[in-house]
Amino acid sequence: MSYEVINTSNAPQAIGTYSQAVKVDNTVYLSGQIPLVPETMILNSGDMAAQIHQVFTNLRAVAQAAGGDLINIVKLNIFLTDLNNFTLVNEIMAEYWQQPYPARAAIGVAALPKGAAVEMDAILVLN
Repeated sequence: MSYEVINTSNAPQAIGTYSQAVKVDNTVYLSGQIPLVPETMILNSGDMAAQIHQVFTNLRAVAQAAGGDLINIVKLNIFLTDLNNFTLVNEIMAEYWQQPYPARAAIGVAALPKGAAVEMDAILVLN
């Protein structure tokens, strides 16, 4: 079994005791990403759509550092502080994926780190 910690400056640095991702053989486990701008480590100040795009940008950066891309995601978990944004997440997700879509969960939560409104983590499988 091979084990590799994935780290890239193109995504926000970990703000706790975790790695951006861990690759075990051909499976990559991406830690949660909130809409932090990597260069400033400040939340994206745009509207909810801009924040969702920032999360996908961050996930993509980590996926690419592991040798994959968003298309390799087989499981996506979405955490929202307001489930009224569920439809917007679906609309924006359709800009990044075509069928077959990854398996997914969307979960309403009371709060997220740094006051973020959205967080996502994922599992990738590389070819």
